[in-house]
Amino acid sequence: MVKFLKQNKAVIVLQGRYAGRKAVIVRNFDDGTRDRPYGHCLVAGIKKYPSKVIRKDSAKKTAKKSRVKAFVKLVNYQHLMPTRYTLDVDLKDVVSPDALQSKDKKVTALKETKKRFEERFKTGKNRWFFTKLRF
Repeated sequence: MVKFLKQNKAVIVLQGRYAGRKAVIVRNFDDGTRDRPYGHCLVAGIKKYPSKVIRKDSAKKTAKKSRVKAFVKLVNYQHLMPTRYTLDVDLKDVVSPDALQSKDKKVTALKETKKRFEERFKTGKNRWFFTKLRF
């Protein structure tokens, strides 16, 4: 079988708290692990999408509207829908499975992920990834 859920692939989370949210695969666990004996992956996604910015907004308001909230989670492959898009944001050094073990490590990983997503949003690349799903 062809492995199509690769690193940096944009996916949509289908189940749970972040259902309908877009995420990017950080690391794959095709064969599973001891505590999760099924195929899963570590994803970093957008909890709160940036709002629409209009021309008359002040610089302060523009900065507030272009904020992004992120989440980091281990997700079963069954609960992901792959997309045709890839996102070349390097999160492998920031987000790791052991970062989810303790609260303070997770908080620092989330802050760094948020910062990298905001940088990517401000460059104007990957516009689709930063828009809310409409259906």
